[in-house]
Amino acid sequence: MSEQPQQPKVTCLGYAVILLFITACLAGAAYFFGIKPEWPPKFGNGLSTPTVAAPGQDPHASPAPTPSPEPASSVEIGIAYGTEKKRWLEWAVNEFAQTPQGRKIKVNLLPMGSLEGAQELVAGNKAINVWSPASALYKDTFVQDWQLKYNKQPILREEVLALSPMVFVFWAERYDAFIAKYKTVSFTTIADALKEPAGWDAIAQKPEWGVFKFGHTHPNESNSGLMTLVLASYQYTQKSRGLTLKDILDPKFQNWLVTMERGASGLSNSTGTMMKEMVLKGPASYDALFVYENVAMDFLKNAEGRWGELRIAYPRPNMWNDNPYYIIDAPWSTSDQRKASAVFLEFLLSEPIQKQALVHGFRPGNPSIAIKAPDSPFVTYGKYGVRIDLDEIAEAPKGEIISNILAIWQRSVSGR
Repeated sequence: MSEQPQQPKVTCLGYAVILLFITACLAGAAYFFGIKPEWPPKFGNGLSTPTVAAPGQDPHASPAPTPSPEPASSVEIGIAYGTEKKRWLEWAVNEFAQTPQGRKIKVNLLPMGSLEGAQELVAGNKAINVWSPASALYKDTFVQDWQLKYNKQPILREEVLALSPMVFVFWAERYDAFIAKYKTVSFTTIADALKEPAGWDAIAQKPEWGVFKFGHTHPNESNSGLMTLVLASYQYTQKSRGLTLKDILDPKFQNWLVTMERGASGLSNSTGTMMKEMVLKGPASYDALFVYENVAMDFLKNAEGRWGELRIAYPRPNMWNDNPYYIIDAPWSTSDQRKASAVFLEFLLSEPIQKQALVHGFRPGNPSIAIKAPDSPFVTYGKYGVRIDLDEIAEAPKGEIISNILAIWQRSVSGR
């Protein structure tokens, strides 16, 4: 019987050639049908790597929200912001410019009083794509004004960047003398000091200090000035919520508020500018100001090296300034500008940038950042009167209350 011829065996090299042939066929088919695989592969929008579950974390948990899409080409955005965030935002913009996204997105910071920014938007300032006031206190009024003009909602997206309450800030020597006379710092005692015709001579037998000089920003332009009027109203009525028109139309209240306001000075549209002036010029400019906590903290060391220490006191009740970031649905904003505004927002909320906000005296909007750490300014600046916990927080009044408070204040100014 003849022997059958032996079938040839496929070697390892042969298998490799076959595999390469099949791969080439598949790639050719993909190209023919227009399916183009991406290389190198991206995760999300290219800003982050795949998430790996931490020890003890559920690997099947829902993934983090997808980052906002980036603009298709280079773009500029304008942000109207309150100057209480000046130092932090200028640093953040410089950091952002060094990132891949930042090389495509130019951020123009437009310093404006919080109310001024809203008014510029309604007036049609095309340089503004994002409004970031100190708080949401004026939001309802802005929305109403915008709807009257443009017949649509103005805000596409909003997030809290950082929190800061209001504080009285004094020169330390003046604070000690004030406390010795009045026992506490409040709008009631501030009003009493402003009514003293003999000034510091009557308060502390210090005629060389002149009259008592208390300042706050312009209520019609700056959020902190409006906060001054609202918190003074709450304190007078001994409320922290439910402020009514009857409360503020009370003649006794109006007389008290007008008297206090006629004695106040400053009326800048910028809280940061007033605080800087106080530190540069010393007690000759102001004995005390009513400002954001973060602004006072940001200048503590500067003041100590020029005129001495500052002291911080908290009003009761107080209110949060939540430093919102509003992406505006403005008719002049392009799709790429809206996308770029969202990309920069996510950058501001990232952990490294939020940690820098803490350095500047903000309570970060990112809850993962602790403020009670040993190196936190809220711990190290305790000797100046800085407190972490607040006693009582008031609610934001309705728009009609704010409008009437501003009207009462306007009369007091015109009657000076």
